[in-house]
Amino acid sequence: MATHRVTAANFVRAVLMLLLSGSIEDCFAMGVSSRSSNNILHGTHRKLLGADQEVEPNRIWGEKCTKADIVISQGPTAPLPSGIPTYTVEIMNVCVTGCNISRIHLNCGWFSSANLINPKVFKRLRYGDCLVNDGKPLINGGTIYFQYANTYLYPLSVSSIFC
Repeated sequence: MATHRVTAANFVRAVLMLLLSGSIEDCFAMGVSSRSSNNILHGTHRKLLGADQEVEPNRIWGEKCTKADIVISQGPTAPLPSGIPTYTVEIMNVCVTGCNISRIHLNCGWFSSANLINPKVFKRLRYGDCLVNDGKPLINGGTIYFQYANTYLYPLSVSSIFC
């Protein structure tokens, strides 16, 4: 009888492959994370994918990364003392081929915030173009996060990346 050893890394790879293939509507990738002082979160994270999110089709191992390798999650957090709603944004590199992705640009409209966001983490360059992580690589499995305050949630989506 053969024995199989399942490591956490293999489990995460299998879950990511299922997510990228679109064969599961909702899937949790569970793990432990740690935050560093520069607002980059390392480790695996829980992420529930809704049926309304687009997932690109399977790709052959070794192919370069795609925009689908950057997952954006945002949700409400405690409002500012003035009552302005706040939102936390997590931008994750879920590339299964181990790629570091740089020059991440998002579609962000007239994004603005009542609280200051570190421009090295996220900044609007012009209408509809926001830059993540000052253009530097977001490591494979890494997450960058920030909070913003505005009366409504801004829809954010990946417009371009560099592999």
